[in-house]
Amino acid sequence: MATNWTERISAFCCSPSGFLSETSPDTFLSELLRELRDDRASYGIKVLLLSPLCEYPTLLCSSESAGEETALDLMSVFTQCPSRFSQFRCRLLVALTSVLVCSSCVNSRSRASLDFLDLLLRIAQDASDPPGDGTQRLLRATACDCLREMEASCPGLLSQRLELLAGLRQLETSRLHQAFGVLQILVLRNAVYQLTKQPGAGAAHLKALLGGNGSVAWEADQEAVHMDTKDAAMLLSLILGPMGRVPTLHTGPDCKELRSVLSSLLEESYLFTPLCQAALFHRLTEVVAMVPGIPPTVFRAQLLRLLGTNEVCLLHVTLLMKCGFTDSLFSAEDEAFLLKRLVVLSQHPLLSSPEKLFYMDCILHFPENRPISCGDCDEAPPVLLTPRLASVLLPSVFNDSATLLSRLNLQALVFLEEGDEESLGLAYIYDHLAALLHIVDRGGSRDIVVTFFRAAFLFLFYFHHVERYATCLSEQLCHLFLQHTRLAPHILNLVNQTQERLPECKWFVGLLQGLQRVITKVPFGQLRLQDLSSHLKVLARVAEEEEICQRSSLSFLSTIVTQTSSSLCTSGDWRLGNGLLGVCRRVLLHPNLDSILVPLADILQHLAFHYGDTDIRDHARLYYTLLTMLSREKLSAVLVQSAAEGGSQVKKRTLSCVMAESEGLTNNLTVHQTEKPIFHLTEALPGPHQEAENLQLNQEDEYKTLECYRAQLSKSGFASLIVLKYHLTHTEPHDPGFEQLFSIQLHFSHTDDHYEELQDISVPCLFRQGQRPVVQLTLKPRRPYPTTIHVSAIFTSKDGLSWHTAMPDIHVAFQQVFLPLPAPPTWSSASIRDVFEGLWDEMSHETGESCISLFCCQLGEAALKALVEKHFHSFLVSDPLEESAEFRALLFLPPKSHILLKISSTEDAAHFNMATDDCRLLPHMNSYLLKVTSSLENSVS
Repeated sequence: MATNWTERISAFCCSPSGFLSETSPDTFLSELLRELRDDRASYGIKVLLLSPLCEYPTLLCSSESAGEETALDLMSVFTQCPSRFSQFRCRLLVALTSVLVCSSCVNSRSRASLDFLDLLLRIAQDASDPPGDGTQRLLRATACDCLREMEASCPGLLSQRLELLAGLRQLETSRLHQAFGVLQILVLRNAVYQLTKQPGAGAAHLKALLGGNGSVAWEADQEAVHMDTKDAAMLLSLILGPMGRVPTLHTGPDCKELRSVLSSLLEESYLFTPLCQAALFHRLTEVVAMVPGIPPTVFRAQLLRLLGTNEVCLLHVTLLMKCGFTDSLFSAEDEAFLLKRLVVLSQHPLLSSPEKLFYMDCILHFPENRPISCGDCDEAPPVLLTPRLASVLLPSVFNDSATLLSRLNLQALVFLEEGDEESLGLAYIYDHLAALLHIVDRGGSRDIVVTFFRAAFLFLFYFHHVERYATCLSEQLCHLFLQHTRLAPHILNLVNQTQERLPECKWFVGLLQGLQRVITKVPFGQLRLQDLSSHLKVLARVAEEEEICQRSSLSFLSTIVTQTSSSLCTSGDWRLGNGLLGVCRRVLLHPNLDSILVPLADILQHLAFHYGDTDIRDHARLYYTLLTMLSREKLSAVLVQSAAEGGSQVKKRTLSCVMAESEGLTNNLTVHQTEKPIFHLTEALPGPHQEAENLQLNQEDEYKTLECYRAQLSKSGFASLIVLKYHLTHTEPHDPGFEQLFSIQLHFSHTDDHYEELQDISVPCLFRQGQRPVVQLTLKPRRPYPTTIHVSAIFTSKDGLSWHTAMPDIHVAFQQVFLPLPAPPTWSSASIRDVFEGLWDEMSHETGESCISLFCCQLGEAALKALVEKHFHSFLVSDPLEESAEFRALLFLPPKSHILLKISSTEDAAHFNMATDDCRLLPHMNSYLLKVTSSLENSVS
């Protein structure tokens, strides 16, 4: 038994979805609970059995009712478990908390959650631990953690138990003192926040709250614990933004009870671990911020310890306190000391790089007492950070990449605030940049190359207006490119980012002009073929700028094409030819095309006649024809990629898109991904349609109908299919670019193995204004269970591009698997009733997987008849001539399962007697009956 469960739990944890595809969550959950209740199972195995409930509660308890039923079962197991098995009992509490929280039972204030909270509070108060044992203390610690988790998931849940929690903290002498303290401050913070949301709440309400020791909050005031999404998000941290956003509770100066509670927690805070101290100070800061009657100076006694701490979490919470209270708690001397301490820690040799980067970020976002900037997120050095103080954080080539860039960013901000373009600090930053460039020039690693270009962008971002340094950097980059043409992508990226982030700066134009100059002045004899591709990429980017004359670029191209016709042109290198055409294409769009038309035409004509690749020759001839036959306006209209109609993301294809540095070719060959579903499947018919093979059999004798039917099922060729029909429909809101779709290929994938694989389905076209195509899914079940089918599609839009889209899932409900009895058409109704009676007699013996069950609900006779007529009419086998109050229905579930129903009405309830040859179908049938009867019960009530 143990080995079997160990393997099953291991398989579930490795792949929960794959494991549940072979069974149902309800079945697996019922097996777990049955094994947990079994006294023969060892408690080591039971601890293992709780792992799925602790780690994947939403998979096993998908609904609130399932969560509550599971919690009640687990609590009964906890009650019957001996106290000596402390590990199992602790694990059981964790599983209960996970189930109740994740199934929304806590938020909906269910009875199981109320009982569990009472149990946790009783355990937390039970200090009867024998000396040297420790088992009860372990259980109390787990209960305290569970209470904190419940309070965090439903803020205000324990607000009426503040006095009890305070008493537990004060009386506790073990390490549980810390756990009770953290729980108390969390409950206090949530309770005060709820009071701020109540109109007219004041000192009296706060006093009553602190002295309250009643039941849990939802019993006293069920609406008080309800909190919308905005409030829940704000409760994550009330002091991360400006304090003006924090809700306040106006109590006046009379709040000595709250002051007493806060002072007690602060006095004992040094007993906590650093992380718990940080959490405590964070929550206390929020409470003081919400209650103006408590002055921030209540923290003054702890401030000296916090300012001198070397713990990251405590220093962070100190900065949060400074952000919240500024000069009402921190003096000017405190502010200066804290800033100097951050500077020292940012370059401390014993700290790791992530810690030092954190302190650097704290300096850039330092909460000043009297900030000059009003921005909440902008990086800006504090006023007290002078160049002299920041000099210890000057970057060095020995720093790692992240530290170097962080220090460079900080120094740039400091010297930018100084405003002196001739300062030594600015000169040092540029010298440092030049040193990085020298390392790159000498063959630095890829990490150094990336770091240099990021540093160059940072320098330009802050000091592009300093012409002396900007011009010098441009010249050095041009020299670097000539020595290392492989850096072309980095240089072009620097150009593009500078143009995008600094639109008013024209530095990138000067760099492109310099690159054009150094490329075109390279002697032909020194030009290497492996560098030519990079040169062409740069020249193509140069041709995009209107301010730059393209005559020298065309002269360079002409030299390459004409003087190397014996090698370059005849070799027929497609990539090289594509690069040449890419430059020509961009020159075709240049505003000064008229002045350079002749040399461009000569280059295109030469390529059209002498290049070795047919594709390059054809496109060169096309460009030459466009250049000589069209006006500038028509030429631009043909070459420029127009935006799609209606602002869609889809682009119209033009002739030039077929080749321009392979961007058009790549665009056409790529299957693009849509951002959202374009169309979906909607059910066309309310019920399935049956197709069966080999249904014909000869009816030998009316008394042998069951044997004949059994013989039919045993035939190897017998297979019932379920046919579902759907309409393929556009989604809303629609995208104008996808109104006409062609060659749609629908792909289906199962989430389990209950059904055979589905073949792809092709749909010729889909027009928004046209008739909706009908898609027919033919399911061949292995096991007749509900399932979900993932759907995706590949299609072609009207512009010729291929697209892939994910479609909404198809959910096959249990009732969609119901089929009438697959009897031959020659059979009479009496024969079918004979089959029903024979099957019922066999299943009543409950042999093998057969079983019987009873479902009851409160329905009157008229409502029951309406239900049967609506949901089971096509499955009825009752004799219409008999005056019987009992309905009989026979459901066939392919491939070979049956569910038989005897439906009757009594004085106080409606009875659904069920018999089946597959007991695993009963949970699904029960859920279906519960669904169809509950709607009628609600309408009747």
